[in-house]
Amino acid sequence: MGTYLRGERIPGIRIPPQDGFLQFLPYCRQRLAEDPHLAATVLFDEIVDLGYSGGYSTFTGALRRHQARPRCRQCQDLAAAGNGQPAPGPGVGAVEFDWLRLPEPPPSWGYGPRAGLLVGSLTGAGADAGWGIGRWAVALAEDQELPHLVEAVDIVLRRLGGTAGCWRFGPTPTVWCQRTDRVTPEFRQVAEHYGVHVECRLPADQRSYTRRTLDEALRSWWRGLPDDAGLRDAWDGLARCAARLDARWGSTGTAAALRELPTPYPVRVRARRTVTARGLVPFRGNFYTLPEHLVDAPVEVRRRLDQSHLSIATPAGAVIARCPLAPAEAGLTVVEHSSAITVLERHSAPVPADAPLCRRNTPRPPSPQALAEADALRTRIALQRTRRTAGEGSAATPQVPAPRDRPTGGAGS
Repeated sequence: MGTYLRGERIPGIRIPPQDGFLQFLPYCRQRLAEDPHLAATVLFDEIVDLGYSGGYSTFTGALRRHQARPRCRQCQDLAAAGNGQPAPGPGVGAVEFDWLRLPEPPPSWGYGPRAGLLVGSLTGAGADAGWGIGRWAVALAEDQELPHLVEAVDIVLRRLGGTAGCWRFGPTPTVWCQRTDRVTPEFRQVAEHYGVHVECRLPADQRSYTRRTLDEALRSWWRGLPDDAGLRDAWDGLARCAARLDARWGSTGTAAALRELPTPYPVRVRARRTVTARGLVPFRGNFYTLPEHLVDAPVEVRRRLDQSHLSIATPAGAVIARCPLAPAEAGLTVVEHSSAITVLERHSAPVPADAPLCRRNTPRPPSPQALAEADALRTRIALQRTRRTAGEGSAATPQVPAPRDRPTGGAGS
């Protein structure tokens, strides 16, 4: 009752149990600082030997709650060195991506019925950023599947001249998992390759006026496009639309604030095509020639984004031609191809000599500092047990009152 009267406790709120992990936290921090990849099971066995009495789930929860495991700096530096760019850091502004569906694009374009425009625009991080939507670029994509989306993202970024530190997407299933409300594991690897982080964009009704103006301008361009317009005519009209918007918003020098791009993410793009009557295979706004006897034959175009050529194969998988890659939407006809196909294996990027190596799989015994911390922890636990035992021994033993003797006689006897 006195604790309530003195204001030390609040009625209705229980006293939280004492965290028995706190006295083991310095040892855990020391061990994880020496080896950030130390398995939690190994560390758990070590502190159990030191006197920890909690369970494994309680132990792992305490590690996360106290953020005891640091990030491995060597792994971050090694990943940045492999991408050929500095370690990821807070970037200026963001690249905001929008998907504009193109219903029934002309078959002469060489894109499927699910084609669309991927629009990437630079947005400032705030009023202090000094630039808004002054630079934007678009790329055609067959659909929103991962290979085609990554290909379009890379094209947009190279037309912008670099990338910001953040990408913002709408609720695209390829990018954002609605169930977990996180980036999908596949697209997270793409973001790590480019050294950026991905965010989910705000709903359309909360976006800025310039964003809505850009979307409406692109839709007007598509509605005003003739049905028989070729791909080159479509891009010329889009260039005029871009010039009008740039003149309205004003040009800004944002290229200096962008990061340099690494090599394209090595995703494999596959697209089904049919050889035209002229022996041409349309792909990404260009045409690739094949022998005349393959007219009207179904083929599959294969390309890996980090390579400068593409392969044309039969539906069964036999490669029949390899052609040099033409720039996207250039309207070129590639007549050179090689029938002698060599299988190109992907080799891991060489590790620079100055890049630190991580000893992820090398066991590391406790250092002298960790052993000293373990000895101090044993001393403290032994002292606590001694005090607890002494306190229990000096406590007064409750005396049981002796039973009173019943009277031998009474008033009524």
